[in-house]
Amino acid sequence: MAVASYNTDTMNNKVDIVNLNLRKPEDGFHKINEFKHDFPPTKMMWIPDIEGNRKDILATTAECLRIWEMDEETNTFQEHKISRNTNSDYCAPITSFDWNTHVPSMIGTSSIDTTCTIWDIETRSVQTQLIAHDSAVYDICFRDENLFASSGEDGSVRHFDLRDLEHSTIIYESPNKQPLLRVAWNKRNIYQLATIQQNCNDVMILDFRYPMKAVRTLKSHTAQVNSIAWAPHSQSHICTAGDDHQTLIWCLNSQDAPQSVNGTGQE
Repeated sequence: MAVASYNTDTMNNKVDIVNLNLRKPEDGFHKINEFKHDFPPTKMMWIPDIEGNRKDILATTAECLRIWEMDEETNTFQEHKISRNTNSDYCAPITSFDWNTHVPSMIGTSSIDTTCTIWDIETRSVQTQLIAHDSAVYDICFRDENLFASSGEDGSVRHFDLRDLEHSTIIYESPNKQPLLRVAWNKRNIYQLATIQQNCNDVMILDFRYPMKAVRTLKSHTAQVNSIAWAPHSQSHICTAGDDHQTLIWCLNSQDAPQSVNGTGQE
């Protein structure tokens, strides 16, 4: 597991790599490595590796996209900065990213400059860049090798196809166009997404077949929700975390009709 510090006053952050001994889980996590990270990461993610055959590679975003590759000989992480600005290591601040599980060499990033950028981390180059929203883009998530969604300050969730970037589809718009901070695609249901709104305690479940409305609203948090993640093994389970110091795991039923789900989160 990678754990980052959050220090906005100085360029003096770090990322700890910690390990859990599954034979003695009661001993908790132990730090096995660390590296310096100037700005606090806006997101971190390990390379998709279901079979466990790849080298340990971690991606982070902040003022640029970074790829950290483990050097087994020196037991250190080698840093590779990737920026679309050829004259600088930096670009417009990156708010989030997603790793394409179908094409592990592909990462998509979202930025405050209204764009989404698709990167090839093997060549360390930009595959494509597009203006995705009317204002800052706060998150991006892949459905497969070609399709991805984004959410942003303009209060919309939008859908894109890398094979036809001339067009996009607005899946959902929040009431009063309140910013949508995160969007996550169900890993086992190609039609289902989740999104969260700024200063809101609820989680909206979206269905690609029913655009412009939430088919479910999850209500149990007592403060703003700031993180969402679908289970990798189940289409019915989603985890949410909020400023109320709660992490809730939800089990959703299979009904398609719009409804609100109240108090079904399980800690």
